[in-house]
Amino acid sequence: MQNPLYPAQIIDALRTVRYPGSGKDIVSLEMVEDDMRIDGRKVSFSLIFDKPTDPFARSVVKAAEAALRTFVADDIEPSIAIKSRRPAPAPAAPALPGVANIVAISSGKGGVGKSTVAANLAVSLAAEGYRVGLLDADIFGPSVPKIFGIEDAELFMHEVDGKNLIIPAEKHGVKLLSIGLLIDRNSAAVWRGTMASNALKQLITQADWGTLDYFLIDMPPGTSDIHLTLVQTLGITGALVVTTPQQVALADARKGIAMFRDPKINVPVLGLVDNMAWFTPENHPTERYYIFGPSLGVETMARELDIPVLAEIPLVAAVGDHNDAGTPIALGDSLSAQYFMHLAHMTVDAVERRNATLPPTTAVNVH
Repeated sequence: MQNPLYPAQIIDALRTVRYPGSGKDIVSLEMVEDDMRIDGRKVSFSLIFDKPTDPFARSVVKAAEAALRTFVADDIEPSIAIKSRRPAPAPAAPALPGVANIVAISSGKGGVGKSTVAANLAVSLAAEGYRVGLLDADIFGPSVPKIFGIEDAELFMHEVDGKNLIIPAEKHGVKLLSIGLLIDRNSAAVWRGTMASNALKQLITQADWGTLDYFLIDMPPGTSDIHLTLVQTLGITGALVVTTPQQVALADARKGIAMFRDPKINVPVLGLVDNMAWFTPENHPTERYYIFGPSLGVETMARELDIPVLAEIPLVAAVGDHNDAGTPIALGDSLSAQYFMHLAHMTVDAVERRNATLPPTTAVNVH
């Protein structure tokens, strides 16, 4: 017949377990809660730690289990719960609670047409009936005001739930904000990284974006403080990476993809956009001239990194003309508009696949 177990035996055994770095045992530190239950060879109780994320919690539990088997009985069946004196912090509320999907439009280098892609994607999504917002996060080179013809737009504020919020400009069914609407268009934004990051946070969190299906972010080229600010402020659904066929653009696109896929950031890359894939004369839409070389490099990189190419968009002179006129070409029904509408459809499909297979992305702590 087995000897019965008593609480005093359990406590005496636990006095041999020391909390790392303290030199004291877990009983004298009052870590053993007064909730012990004994049922035959089964013993259950709780250990209390100062915080829910105590790095030694698991190792102390294992040491307590080993002490019970060594000093009480080798057939004992311990069940030790972990509690904390300090409750776990509540998850932070999302910065944009009314936004369903946040998509970053990124590029490894400048000059690949990222802002043009972002603007025309926004217009195409709005034309399909989606509620769309576009944030121009390129603090030092804002292009959205020019592309949408709102350079002279005035911004106003109103009160929402006791807070004064910026009312985004609106054009072609898209809500718009850019630092270019807040500074003299002829002046350079000579700001340190912290100033630029703070300005961007204001455009995100101190604006009344309302309810949106898609919130697009026209990011600055490269990888910088601005990119870190965005992933720290927002849980980004996914990123589109815009590139052109040249090897120098592809090399920089790889760096951008690596940034999003860094384990500390972990933003899904929804797909690549091969912009300026070929040149097409407007009057001869069937002709293709690969002035930057064929897109074999884009296709090879996509296969290697397991990222889909969502669209190939040709270089057409009218696209630039429409940008200069403040009327994105996707507003019309030209062949170029159809390419951007195709990108919109592919983006919606990519977001839906991502949401069906991955948990929501959360804002991250980046040090």
